[in-house]
Amino acid sequence: MDNPRFHYIESWLLPELTLRATVYHLRPGHDRSQTYYLDIGEYGPCEAKKWRAESHYLHVVARRGQAPELVGIDQLLSAHAAGHFDTARTHLAIERATAVVDGIAGCGHDVDRWLAGQGVTLSWL
Repeated sequence: MDNPRFHYIESWLLPELTLRATVYHLRPGHDRSQTYYLDIGEYGPCEAKKWRAESHYLHVVARRGQAPELVGIDQLLSAHAAGHFDTARTHLAIERATAVVDGIAGCGHDVDRWLAGQGVTLSWL
C-alpha cells in the first residue's frame, strides 16, 4: 500500500461472525483513535493452509465512542442489480451489517466490548 499515512494494516478473519476486522496502523503524526473496518462477507478455510474470503461490499467503520458507519450499500445494490448477488444473499448481507452496527451501538460504541460479548478477543501488534 503506497500511502504516506499508513505504516501497515492488520486483519483478523472471523468466520463465525462473517467478518474481517481490519485496523490501519498510521505513521507518527497521523495518529488518531483506533479505527476498525469490519467487512461483511464469507470467510473460512477452503483447504489446508488456504482460506477463502468473499466480500459482500458492506463495511462498518467504527471508532470508540462514535456511532458506527455502514458504507458500501450502493456497491452491494449494484452487484445485486448486475446479477452477482441474488436477493436472498443481498438481504442477508444487509441484515448481518445492520446487526453489527446495532451491536456496536448497544455496547457504547465500543467494538472491543461488542466483540467480547461475541466471545472474541483480538490482539494487534
